[in-house]
Amino acid sequence: MIRVLIADDQPLVRRGLALILGPDPEFEVVGEAEDGARAVALSREVRPDVVVMDIRMPVMDGVKATEELARTLPETRVLALSTFDMDEYVVAALRAGAYGFLPKDVSPEELIAAVRIVHTGEAAVAPRLLSRLLSAYVRTPARPRSWAAETPLELTPRELEIWRLMATGRGNAEIAAELDISVSTVKNHITGIFGKLGVRDRSQAVIAAYESGLVEAGSGSG
Repeated sequence: MIRVLIADDQPLVRRGLALILGPDPEFEVVGEAEDGARAVALSREVRPDVVVMDIRMPVMDGVKATEELARTLPETRVLALSTFDMDEYVVAALRAGAYGFLPKDVSPEELIAAVRIVHTGEAAVAPRLLSRLLSAYVRTPARPRSWAAETPLELTPRELEIWRLMATGRGNAEIAAELDISVSTVKNHITGIFGKLGVRDRSQAVIAAYESGLVEAGSGSG
């Protein structure tokens, strides 16, 4: 059973989310919080597997709450919610440690699927949406095209190529096909990339690629 805490400043939204997840025997709604500070405090008490977190709340917003949970309760994974799909707070939440993001107008089926994905430790962000967000809210620094060869990250040429392909929206199978290697080899490389970059998941790796200048806005696969 996946233990879920719901954090949103609107009681009606909290109730609606609870009514979607609660009847499913796979989930147990273990608490509701009206702001980020309460979400952090309640998470420390009940230790949920997943926090469904509105990123714009009073007292403590969802970004700061996510950062605090990632630091103090790394086993608790955050799925960020926003009224708007194009929101700079979403990038901030992913950077802070959220495992995924959904706009609030998603279907119940999409919410349930995202909670499941986040619970497994995978990133639940649509690649195209992530690319749009980063294009809008992450400023790519001006770097020469040869910067990758001089980067101190100690990534191998193969790891750099896989990192770049990840950042342009390719999935593991697409990367494997493009580089003519197995999916398991791609996964092994990605694990190494995460370790060298100091990131936790695919979303953070993609953000790092944009911030570092490895890829630029508009370079996604479309």
